[in-house]
This record gives sequence, structure tokens and C-alpha cells, in this order.
Amino acid sequence: MLKIYRDVDGTVRAGQPEDTLPGRVIWMDLIDPDEKEIAFVQHRAKVRVPTKEALSEIEASSRLSKQGNRLYLSAPVVAHASIEHAELSPAGFIVGPDFLVTVRFDALPAFDAVADRIKHDESLSSGMGVFVALLEAMVDRGADALEHLATAVDHVSRSVFEGNLRGSTSSRNANFTLRLALSKVGRLGDRSSKARDVLLGVGRMASFTLDVCHDMLSDEFRDQLHAVTKDVASLSDYETHLSDKTQFLLDAVLGFITIEQNDIFKVLTIASVVGVPPTLMAGIWGMNFKFMPELGWTWGYPFAWAVIALSAILPLLWFWRRGWF
Repeated sequence: MLKIYRDVDGTVRAGQPEDTLPGRVIWMDLIDPDEKEIAFVQHRAKVRVPTKEALSEIEASSRLSKQGNRLYLSAPVVAHASIEHAELSPAGFIVGPDFLVTVRFDALPAFDAVADRIKHDESLSSGMGVFVALLEAMVDRGADALEHLATAVDHVSRSVFEGNLRGSTSSRNANFTLRLALSKVGRLGDRSSKARDVLLGVGRMASFTLDVCHDMLSDEFRDQLHAVTKDVASLSDYETHLSDKTQFLLDAVLGFITIEQNDIFKVLTIASVVGVPPTLMAGIWGMNFKFMPELGWTWGYPFAWAVIALSAILPLLWFWRRGWF
């Protein structure tokens, strides 16, 4: 789908491609485009529309380049409306002196928010203005993702360190809750890495635009881009803090799992040690020798039972005095 936005008396036009571009076009937004829409934009706007594979490249030279008087930029963006289940999707930006062309393959809330602003925001009257607004919206989206991530990290932290991790003395339930906590921490780490990718991409695009287009930018756009880079730097520091806390929680959960395993091995150790002496006594008196002094004793059978029981009780007392149970 292709959406075309223009600035004519505050009106906005969005629709399918036509034979000619409307006047004062400021933004052409390609959403999972087909070949006809790509050909239309390339012919009318005189730009090269990158493919999804090209936008997914991670090299800086592939994501940030200048060809003539146009910038070809790309970065991952948080897709879908739900931050808890957000995924990354590549987005491309072709920034020119006259208008902006964007290429995306999923619904991106940041783009939709800027599209709504065009209808009533006079500052979005040029392609560069829309591009800067998109960067700001992506930073806001990343900040929202970090806020939700911080809330989730605090919730998991309380469950781990306030005694709610196990939830039950049952070994089966304890194992389940430990696995659940480990899964939650893993999802937190995944969301943190996605937020880091978005912030890194936005920061690179803002810095690159400032470097190569410094003389062509108005003071307002320069100030906005500088603000974007500062916001990205502060959010990156905050993301690092959350990442460190997530790693700490991972170590803590793994520590609880290790303790749980040690308790299991302790029980097995006690059971095996307690069972060895009685087995030894039973084995001795179970040998079929013709001459055994105990065979002629009147109290030989009860005596054997007493020795076997005592050999099991003494190790239990020893473990109990050492605090093993």
C-alpha cells in the first residue's frame, strides 16, 4: 500500500498511487508495497526503493549512506501495538530536500502517530520535518518500551527476592515456578535487546543526518536532532541499567535453581548413606556359612534386627546434628 501526504492548506491526502503526484508532496509512505507501487515511486520520485533484505542489513555502510542530495537510512522499529509482544521490523527512510519516502513492512504505531499529526501540525510541512518527527516518535516508542520493561523487571525482582518465587513447598510446584521465573527473565532480556537495537538505529540516523546535512538543516531541525541524540544517549544508559538488572535476576534465578538441585542431591545422599549400613549388616547375616555364632543364639534374630535398625538411625542422627534436615 502507498500513502501520499501533502501540505496544501492543512489538508492530507492518503490513497493509492496515481499517474501524477499531487502538489506539495511531503511524504510517500510505502507499506509492504507491491511491484507496481515501487515502480511508481521510483519513477516519479527518482529514488531507489530498497528491498526488505537490504533494509535488514546490519552494516553501517548499508544502513547509512548519501547518494546525491538524498539520504538512504534504515533502522529496526518496534512493530505492533502491544509493547509486551512487540517485534522488530526494518524501516527505510529516503530523505531528500523536497520530500520523504519511507518503506516499511508492518504496522508501526510511531508512523501512524506522525501521520495523524500532519493534519494539524504546521511544523510538519516538509519532508525533513516529517523525518525528524518520525525519529522523535520512535524515541518515544522506545521510551515507552523501556518503561514497561522496568515495570516487568521490578515485578520479577519482587517475586524472586521476597520469597514468592517457589510459591509452594511441593517439589513439583517449586520446579514449575523456577522454570516460569527463568522464562520471564529470558523474555525481559529479549525485550531489552530489541529496545537497544531501536535506540541504536535512531541514534545513528540522527547523528548521520547532523553530520552530512549540517549546513542544509535549519536551526530548528538541528536543535531537534541534537535533542534526539541526547534522548537516545540517556535512554541507552537506562537500558544498560535494566540489562544489568536483568542479568542479575538471571544469576539469582539460576542460583535458586542450583540450591533446589543441591537440596535434591542432599536428600539422595542421605538416603544412600542411611541405606548402606543396613544393607551391609543384612548381607553379612545373609551369607550361607555352616558355622556362624549368631545362628545358635536364642536372641540372634532380634539382635540382628536391632543392629540393622541402629545402623540406619545413627547416620540420620549425624546428618540431623549437622543441620542437613
